[in-house]
Amino acid sequence: MQQQHNPYGRSPGGGITLPDYFRPTPSCSSNNFAPPNEPLDSGEMRICFTGSTPWPPTLAQSGTSIVLELGNGTPFPRRLFFDFGNGCVKNIMQRGILPPFVRDIFISHLHVDHYADLPYFMPFRAWSGGWRNGLRIFGPSGDRPETGTQYMVDKMHEMMTWHLENFDHCPIGEGYNTEVVEFDYTDDNGICLQEEGLTVRHWGRSHVKNGASAFRVDWEEADLSFVWTGDGRPDETTIEFARGVDVFVTEGQADLPQLLNYKYGTPKEVLEFTLDTYHTPYYAAGYLMSEIQPRVGMICHYTEESAGEAIAEVRAHWDGLFLFGGPDVKVVNVTKDAIWERMALRPEMASMQMPNPKDLMPEDQLPEYIQIPAPRLPREEQQDAYLRERELDPDLYYPADVKRPLTQHYDEETFRLDIQALIDAREHND
Repeated sequence: MQQQHNPYGRSPGGGITLPDYFRPTPSCSSNNFAPPNEPLDSGEMRICFTGSTPWPPTLAQSGTSIVLELGNGTPFPRRLFFDFGNGCVKNIMQRGILPPFVRDIFISHLHVDHYADLPYFMPFRAWSGGWRNGLRIFGPSGDRPETGTQYMVDKMHEMMTWHLENFDHCPIGEGYNTEVVEFDYTDDNGICLQEEGLTVRHWGRSHVKNGASAFRVDWEEADLSFVWTGDGRPDETTIEFARGVDVFVTEGQADLPQLLNYKYGTPKEVLEFTLDTYHTPYYAAGYLMSEIQPRVGMICHYTEESAGEAIAEVRAHWDGLFLFGGPDVKVVNVTKDAIWERMALRPEMASMQMPNPKDLMPEDQLPEYIQIPAPRLPREEQQDAYLRERELDPDLYYPADVKRPLTQHYDEETFRLDIQALIDAREHND
């Protein structure tokens, strides 16, 4: 049998040959992604897996979350977030993405491992500079109002009443104004977002309960596309709507119930039942890829421990380019000519730095000042005076040479940012 051409060197030893487009893209300045110092070229897409597992969470894998970035040649590409599982915020911050730039979040279904970080992130986003607008959350309806995305978000706000009122003493502005775009889960291939040269479509998946959905993004300017299936059983609808996509990401579960019983303690019978009613076996993931024919097939929402067996199961059907969407902060760059995977470098401690205002808009359009919003609910309106009167006198604990006046009341002049001063400070540090 004639061997396939191997662009990487000698003839391959088996039936798998890497495609010649598996190589660094123009934006890949290093074989480790070092955020935030790598502007994304126009016409280039970057995918970062900021969470990659349902259970159990580990140091290497947080709850499922994917960041899709569409390049524009600046440090601030267009960003879409798919699912927002437990622990993903840490990875997003370590990626160097500032909270106000996290806005459009697409929830595939309402299992908590796909949205658990929302109540944590939402108020801190508003506190961290997200004053002008709140989150925009896209998600499926249910078969009744209380099983849809709007209900989940409404109850999240209700659950957080104490937290939100407490933070209302701070400059929050419109940061809590969460907009929910709830789409009809039965509207297969319906459009849930269409703007700025991109279209996001959705379709229903079989995941025990009505409402689970998949997403496809088509970025017309670059002629690139991306699919995230969310969770669910392998289905003909996904083949139909994902066919020919550039990057196909599905969930996958290894058919290893006895092994997982030993590792996690869940009875083998429960694991088999869960796999057979909720999830996509790796064998099926490979079959889907063979039918869809993406430029790269990927699996997220998996456990790293079963990766070896996963590859064998996928390869039962798919001999094209295959990558794992994990562990956390796996980064994949995509152009029409190249696809490349790397890991991001992560600082042990996340650090958020205010961007240079000149990076955000043309210099001739910069305002002289940014006014920080006044508190919506001062503490005098939500706290008994006797509790404030118990506070220690600062003279008791501040040394005289570092003591400063307390800022316990909003003053418009104090809460105003001088734009030129911010620019001067950033450029002096640079």
